[in-house]
Amino acid sequence: MTDTPTRRRAPEPKSWIEAIHAYVPGKSTGADGRPLIKLSANENPLGTSPRAIAAKAQAPSLYPDPDSKALRAKLGEMHGIDPARIVMGTGSDELLNLAAQGYAGPGDEVIYVRYGFSVYDIAARRCGATPIVAPDKDYGTDVDALLALVTERTRVVFIANPNNPTGSYLPKGEIARLHAALPADVVLVIDQAYGEYVAPADEDGALALALAHENVLVTRTFSKAYGLAGERIGWATGAPGLVATLNRIRGPFNVSGTGQAMAVAALEDTAFIQRSHDHNLAERGRFVAAIESMGNHGLRALPSEANFVLVLFDGTLTAEAAFNGLAERGYIVRWLPGQGLPQALRFTIGKSEDMDAILNGLREMAEAAK
Repeated sequence: MTDTPTRRRAPEPKSWIEAIHAYVPGKSTGADGRPLIKLSANENPLGTSPRAIAAKAQAPSLYPDPDSKALRAKLGEMHGIDPARIVMGTGSDELLNLAAQGYAGPGDEVIYVRYGFSVYDIAARRCGATPIVAPDKDYGTDVDALLALVTERTRVVFIANPNNPTGSYLPKGEIARLHAALPADVVLVIDQAYGEYVAPADEDGALALALAHENVLVTRTFSKAYGLAGERIGWATGAPGLVATLNRIRGPFNVSGTGQAMAVAALEDTAFIQRSHDHNLAERGRFVAAIESMGNHGLRALPSEANFVLVLFDGTLTAEAAFNGLAERGYIVRWLPGQGLPQALRFTIGKSEDMDAILNGLREMAEAAK
């Protein structure tokens, strides 16, 4: 007589899914639920392009173009890319997850850098791959340390440039060196979510690598400089084979019609993007200089090429105390103990008056903590 298999009492997820720590977004309220001025999610303090807002009002509520043809054409025109080599996503988060899903699985390895974007770990575990974390170099990407971890099981390498949450940046030569040393069957994903904040003269060459090689995927988003975080629009470019893989497994209507229309209008509003870039450059520089003046209190601003600055608290004023003190003053920033940074706060660059209030609060708290 054959034994009947013992059935579980309830559905159980795969073990690699249970190992995922769900993504924690930047908060907008205090512990008591009180709304605070939000400088925790790297959103554009100038809001959204007026042209994009006007386009939203005119967009019909019908099924969107599943291939985002007009948007891909506009992106191709702006960046000199064949639209056939562009794939759209529900934010760049979808595309990062699809890159791992398309090329890695159980038994494979996905590498990312310590203090990298937390979605990379989720993307690796979501498809059953093993995440491998490379040591940092003063909170930035160490190319040699990363390459030392590449094995025959490596399938995907994630690099954010500029990096989130540290703001660090790899120059073109280092990106090229990293790619040249990787095996041809390893996908190098260069996440340029903050690429619009980098000066054109300092660009990292990732788009050219994606055009020239079969194993480079570059991702970007409309959530930051373009001020369309609520619409969830991302894009990626790479070799036809990479794009075809992502198109096979992406959502069929993954970018709404409203989002497509707003994104096209946002791309056309070059003056708004320039204002956003200039505001960030000026306010970030002013903020970093002010933090450096508080170095005697143990505050240190890491170099940043993004629209945020990570500040280390190594004195009597702790990051946790500063986080709570700023909340009492009406501001929410990003405290990152869950990412191994209990000694740091990430400050989104906001409006001038908000940055003044943040700096005044930090000075008051640092003096009181002496």
